[in-house]
Amino acid sequence: MEDVNQLVKVRKEKLQQLYDEGINPYPYSFDRSHQSAEVVANFEQLEGKEVAVSGRIMAVRKMGKASFCHIQDMQGRIQLYIARDVVGTDRYALFKSLDIGDFIGVKGTVKKTKTGEVSVFASSLELLSKSIRPLPIAKEKIEDGKKIIYDQFADKELRYRQRYVDLVVNPHVKDVFVKRSKIITAMRDFLNKHDFLEVETPVLQPIYGGAAARPFKTHHNTLDMTLYLRIANELYLKRLIVGGFDRVYEFAKDFRNEGIDRFHNPEFTQVELYVAYKDYNWMMEFVEQMFNHIAMEVHGTSKIEFAGHQIDLAPPWTRLPILEAIEKYTGKDVSSLDEAKLRKIAEELNVELSPDMGAAKIVDEIFGEYVEPKLIQPVFIIDHPVEMSPLAKKHRSKPGLVERFEPIIGGKEIGNSFSELNDPIDQRRRFEDQMKLRDRGDEEAQVLDEDFLRAIEYGMPPTAGLGIGIDRLTMLMTNQSSIRDVLFFPQMRPESK
Repeated sequence: MEDVNQLVKVRKEKLQQLYDEGINPYPYSFDRSHQSAEVVANFEQLEGKEVAVSGRIMAVRKMGKASFCHIQDMQGRIQLYIARDVVGTDRYALFKSLDIGDFIGVKGTVKKTKTGEVSVFASSLELLSKSIRPLPIAKEKIEDGKKIIYDQFADKELRYRQRYVDLVVNPHVKDVFVKRSKIITAMRDFLNKHDFLEVETPVLQPIYGGAAARPFKTHHNTLDMTLYLRIANELYLKRLIVGGFDRVYEFAKDFRNEGIDRFHNPEFTQVELYVAYKDYNWMMEFVEQMFNHIAMEVHGTSKIEFAGHQIDLAPPWTRLPILEAIEKYTGKDVSSLDEAKLRKIAEELNVELSPDMGAAKIVDEIFGEYVEPKLIQPVFIIDHPVEMSPLAKKHRSKPGLVERFEPIIGGKEIGNSFSELNDPIDQRRRFEDQMKLRDRGDEEAQVLDEDFLRAIEYGMPPTAGLGIGIDRLTMLMTNQSSIRDVLFFPQMRPESK
């Protein structure tokens, strides 16, 4: 820490010297004509022509009358050649005073050096931003014929806390977030082409609902009322179906007051969409098409690599009822949905349970422990118990079950879908059953929403709904093992003093 503080002190002294010399170390703009990759890719067209490039100094080789450096911009790095006789004595002295991490802008001619590297031979140079804090630049040396990298910014927790540094010194990290943007764009384009309307619904809600989760609670001073950060946007989107919109979707920031692990962050992104006059069978085919479209747009193929597996997202996907899946992978018949029997089975399988869990939660725990991690290729887990799905329509031919599916890929649930329950009498009964679970101590059981019940009492057409976790989808599409690697700023514990 003392070393860093000393370096900061030296850089602040350099900053003051710049002010003393009448040089503004933080000017307002620079007219860049090309980014680094554009110059390199279009060398034949740009050779001998003047360009203007800008970026952060990442490597420098200072010599007597001429020097080299590499700057880094959004697209990559490019070499600059700075000669004193060309840029002038004052500008060359300025360049030699600069540090790694400083931003500069250079105008010059595109050429190749004697070693064949595409470079910009500077005719003018400007300091665009003086860096006060030194970057943790990795260094290399050869020991016993092997390349050793040290001083690398590799500590995971530090990288998450200081993502701004991570992006600079580990530029490959940017690729994940560029692909995340492409995933969202591809999904949005797919939905728009299928006549969906993008909408917005409240983040602050007087009653939270639409999922089984604990909320974050806040208080509105003027209205003197308790509000909750939404755990889902489902119930508001279905209100819009009641109101006459046939196809709606929303990319939503949702918030759940739950644990943090490699698949969960308290603040996360999901897309929810609802389609009038369709059911979960239609939605399964739609999901197959949409995921295949996203893979083709992002990777140019339906085949992706994830966790050492090649996964093919091309339709059709397997459909497997959840109770059959449990029997297939555990040898245990759980179809009776009797809580006492399920607890005994869970005990035999060494699945830990809490006293507040009902039959559906026990089924979910067994599935999560013994089945989900083994489902690598895309599969729709379908037809869940009623108690697991208080917002889903009863199965048309299987008593005790509902028309629901979860797409499972790479050993993890990516989304959730129902033939939506539109019977207000049945929906009230389901909410009341959930309140009984809350009375038993299940804090994640859904609360009764009178306004939503009133809405569907006016009539809601047959509807299919879907929620897809964008963070988990990005993990899948970018081959990342932790949700923190696909979030710019994941939630962290406070830094220790």
